[in-house]
Amino acid sequence: MAGKKAIILIVDDEESLRDSMRILLSADYDLIFAANGNEALQILKNNSPHLIFLDIRMPDMNGLEVLSKIKEMDLDIDVIMVTAMNTVSYAVEAMRRGAYDYLTKPFDIEAIQAIIEKALEKRKLAQENVYLKEEIEKKYQFEKIVGKSSAIYEVFSLITSIAKSESTVLIQGESGTGKELAARAIHNLSGRGKKLFVAVNCAAIPENLLESELFGHERGSFTGAFERKIGKFEFADSGTIFLDEIGSLPLSMQGKLLRVLQEKEIERVGGLKPIAVDVRIISASNRDLRKLIEEGKFRIDLFYRLNVIPINIPPLRERKEDVALLVDHFIKIYSKEFSKGIKGLTQKALKIFENYSWPGNVRELQNLIERLIVLAKGPIIDENHLPKEITDPETELNSPGFSYLSFKDAQMKFESSFIRKALLKTGGSKNKAAKMLGIHRNTLLNIEKKLGL
Repeated sequence: MAGKKAIILIVDDEESLRDSMRILLSADYDLIFAANGNEALQILKNNSPHLIFLDIRMPDMNGLEVLSKIKEMDLDIDVIMVTAMNTVSYAVEAMRRGAYDYLTKPFDIEAIQAIIEKALEKRKLAQENVYLKEEIEKKYQFEKIVGKSSAIYEVFSLITSIAKSESTVLIQGESGTGKELAARAIHNLSGRGKKLFVAVNCAAIPENLLESELFGHERGSFTGAFERKIGKFEFADSGTIFLDEIGSLPLSMQGKLLRVLQEKEIERVGGLKPIAVDVRIISASNRDLRKLIEEGKFRIDLFYRLNVIPINIPPLRERKEDVALLVDHFIKIYSKEFSKGIKGLTQKALKIFENYSWPGNVRELQNLIERLIVLAKGPIIDENHLPKEITDPETELNSPGFSYLSFKDAQMKFESSFIRKALLKTGGSKNKAAKMLGIHRNTLLNIEKKLGL
């Protein structure tokens, strides 16, 4: 179980049976023993066994009653009933009530080992299936980062070189640049690639639910906690957890995350016992964490723990040569998805794409291509099909993403938009555009070169 021993609770009033189970199983599993049902239920309040062996005939409370109470506390825990030959009918009834299987006394080590392995594998697959179902529903549109620019090749190279390490990684970049794709690439290339990749958007979870989402909670730990919940860190055990928008974590949670990094264990909300976890942490932020540190909003000790290996994803406006590749990539995806025979953009439409600054980065481009494919009437998309915010520079200047730029970037964006608008009005004539702008043609060419137009 995730590189550490599974925990098995054995509930039986016969001391000789408990001793036999200790001899047979203690080398391979962590064992907890209870002599009766009440003791078992008390143990369950503070422990999280992966499996329970439960005797049916006990003096204080029979196994069927104990089973019902166990299922109230944790519906997902597997219980194997232990019975004498003359009580098999009770075991069958227990299975109707949710028991996983039953063993009849006397039993041998092979029978025990077989049923344990089967139950633990079933538990592991059930947990993974729950998470994978959530992942499929997120509908990730592409499996890899697309690009040929030198900037993105630097990212590729860094990902390849650090993937096999176990170091924490901090990915920084604007919204929509593909930070999660980079995190997934690191995971897939690592030794954990066949284990779970669990993504958490820290900004999307209400502050009062964050601790429960990350670390889980025990039944009754707060109003509405009707059953035990496994947190994202436990789901990711032996795999990778991706903490997106890490800068949005409140200071109280930052301290708890720091403890996880230091101690490699978590505590569920309402839990009394730490739970060891083996996860690689990759975090990401579109905010300047150093600035947040200066403002007292982010812990410097946590920053250095997370920032062992930094990766910066460049914005799309800094890798214009990737635009055509991305356009082609998304046209193929959505043309197939919506059964449209779209062949591509006209050269003029593509040029507009390449000159646009993409404040929403790759995500904005992806969403626009999807919209164009859905609305397309013919096999070719031309400039007349493009929305106003792409073709009209003034519309772009009023876009939501514009307000988050630095003064230098905003100045460059304005100059770029101003010149593009002039060129559009003059049909691409640089002489006429320069005259319209009141500058010399060579000045226009120099500005175009500076802006990468």
